[in-house]
Amino acid sequence: MNGPLHLFYPTEYVSGIAEITPEWLSARGAKGVVFDIDNTVVPQDAPADEAARRYFEKLHAAGIKTFVVSNNAEPRVKAFAEAVGCGYCHKAKKPSRRGYLAAIRGMHLRRREVVVVGDQLFTDIWGANRSRIRSVLVAPLEPKKDTAGVRLKRPFEKIVFGFWKRRQKNS
Repeated sequence: MNGPLHLFYPTEYVSGIAEITPEWLSARGAKGVVFDIDNTVVPQDAPADEAARRYFEKLHAAGIKTFVVSNNAEPRVKAFAEAVGCGYCHKAKKPSRRGYLAAIRGMHLRRREVVVVGDQLFTDIWGANRSRIRSVLVAPLEPKKDTAGVRLKRPFEKIVFGFWKRRQKNS
């Protein structure tokens, strides 16, 4: 029995987006990636840097479609998406399904062809799971720079993640 916590369990965990290569995605049948921005691709409130641009270029060169889904306001999300060359959904109200479904439509892919990548269990991963899309949790880039609301949730996420890790060991 999964119990209620399974709603917050990622499909997979990686330490950072650098592990999510075109080959990694291809091995999972993924043709598109939906990214959270803050503390997933860049630190909280940071613009798209050269490393982020090169990473997205590498994915695009391999034929991987990308999209960003964020709870941030449009100026922040649009600037980031334009800098890395992908579609976006702002004020997504994650864990709402709205942003994820918009991403699938925007990339013209099926759910099974997409993975969602984010650093928070209670927004990114739960939203992906609610949308029936594979989810990949990454370690937050700079958790000390989290917003106050996210800092309040992190201890609870650690507990849930601990249960997930135990489940992975036992399976």
